[in-house]
Amino acid sequence: QVQLVESGGGLVQAGGSLRLSCAVSGRTFGYYSMGWFRQAPGKERDFVAAISRTSGSTYYADSVKGRFTISRDNAKNTVWLQMNSLKPEDTAVYYCARRDGAGFAYISHREYNYWGQGTQVTVSS
Repeated sequence: QVQLVESGGGLVQAGGSLRLSCAVSGRTFGYYSMGWFRQAPGKERDFVAAISRTSGSTYYADSVKGRFTISRDNAKNTVWLQMNSLKPEDTAVYYCARRDGAGFAYISHREYNYWGQGTQVTVSS
């Protein structure tokens, strides 16, 4: 059974930074592309960023481009989301997800197969 465990969320002032981590169980982490999504109360789960299997390619939502960076280390079975210049509108529960199909730049949560439990990020103004 695949498990994804996020950590690193918290409360931060606007303009601050946080680094989210997602540890993934299993020996085949490097076979799959990964993504980060977020969901604010009463809203849809929105795409944030995605990374290909070998870290060769990344893709970002326009709302976070230039502020967030997704990265991974296949030897550590971990994917990160570095979030800088945070804004109050970034407040949400952040989820990491694994996509088992081909390709990586998918923005629909329906294209991902496994999910973590989420970590809360709150940005105060």
